[in-house]
Amino acid sequence: MWMKHKLCVVRLARFASASLIIVAPSAVAEDLEPRSYANTPVGINFLLMGYSDLRGSVTANPSVPLQDAKLDIKTVVFAFARSLDVWGRSGKFDIVVPEARLTGSALFAGEPKERNVTGLIDPRFRFSVNLYGAPAMSLAEFPGYQQDVIIGASLAITAPLGQYDSSRLVNLGNNRWSFKPELGISKRLGPVTLELSGAGTFYTDNDQYLGDHTFSQNPTYQVQVHLIYAFSNGVWASLDGTYFAGGSTSVDGVGNHDFQENTRYGGTLSLPLNRNNSLKLFASEGAHTRTGSEYDAIGVAWQYRFGGGL
Repeated sequence: MWMKHKLCVVRLARFASASLIIVAPSAVAEDLEPRSYANTPVGINFLLMGYSDLRGSVTANPSVPLQDAKLDIKTVVFAFARSLDVWGRSGKFDIVVPEARLTGSALFAGEPKERNVTGLIDPRFRFSVNLYGAPAMSLAEFPGYQQDVIIGASLAITAPLGQYDSSRLVNLGNNRWSFKPELGISKRLGPVTLELSGAGTFYTDNDQYLGDHTFSQNPTYQVQVHLIYAFSNGVWASLDGTYFAGGSTSVDGVGNHDFQENTRYGGTLSLPLNRNNSLKLFASEGAHTRTGSEYDAIGVAWQYRFGGGL
């Protein structure tokens, strides 16, 4: 009985990850999130607090002629997630509320500009369900589960509740809604798990852009790939990559000819501290940027698990 309980805790440490990090307003579509569709026992709750530091031109909207942007965003993230039984399939609901401080400078129309602002980034709400290969299970049933192939889907919604000043070019919030449906597949091969997902992000208009102008953006599309290795002591590490394209913008119906195309890569390391606590370290940088955000990111997140019999 003791060995069964220990095995369950180790598997939770490997596979039960809330995958909740958001790093910056225009970087959300480029998130690198391994283990988004891992199976988790029903009724487990996650509390998460994270910190990340981004440097580069991360909030520079491609329609705005900013040059030599040197921006630094320090973000603190608070999040909650709960694993669910969705008609016999494992699912999850999560909410992420990030707060950030942005400082930096850039040239706008040849003139030097500076920005120093603190406030909320638009919060995100997400619902996901594993459609195949991950049945809803209690904590007591979980030790007998062996992953093969998991196919899952999710919908993330970002609400326009972050800091926004219509007279400013650079803000923490975007003053618009976004909707991101995603489909993912996960295949386990011994200690190695391969993940692949594809998503599209769709945006409503911002009708308070630089006063009373209307800012529109075409959908952006993303592919993610993750190579995850699970160690016997509950530690897991991931090599992450993403390709992101689309998102051409217009102001008052006039196109900006700013099709975006970015490639990023990074890594994630998850360290279990005890039965309920774990620490996650992550870093990423741009491999290729045609137009849009170009930044480096590092961060750390503490995660506390409770409920479901833990």
